[in-house]
Amino acid sequence: MPGAGKSTVTRLAGAMLPRAARLDGDVVTRLVVSGQVWALGEPKDEAARQVDLTNRNLCALAANFADAGFLPLIDSIVPDRRQLDFFLELLAPRPVLFVVLAPGIAACKHRNDIRDPDEQFFFDGYEGLEATMRREMGDVGWWFDTSELSPEETARRVLAEAGERALVK
Repeated sequence: MPGAGKSTVTRLAGAMLPRAARLDGDVVTRLVVSGQVWALGEPKDEAARQVDLTNRNLCALAANFADAGFLPLIDSIVPDRRQLDFFLELLAPRPVLFVVLAPGIAACKHRNDIRDPDEQFFFDGYEGLEATMRREMGDVGWWFDTSELSPEETARRVLAEAGERALVK
């Protein structure tokens, strides 16, 4: 979810690996410089089309980096099973580790509150997003409660444990 620590953890984890590439969904989304529609914006069909385009590009980059011997770390919100299945389809036959940083809504909101004001965001859909994610994907990958961990501890544990806990079959 927004504020879960995805950007910080993927940046730290990538730096701990000998060959890694961090792929930021927000950066890929911002490649559209004219006509961009926010993921939850209007018109909904165009917003969905642009989300799919971002995800398609993230997967193409991830596949290219993986095929070149780098571990791709995708920093993105995967809000539902349809989008997860889209990632899995585009990344096949490569193995996919799906780690959901799940510190809880209160922690996500707190982390946003303590960010630099220029980096803060407005999001009021936490409850609905969490409910959908848990209903549709609660049994997939590794739901990792990071609420009591530092970003460094989280990154180290992701690298140490994701191979066994997060593989999507």
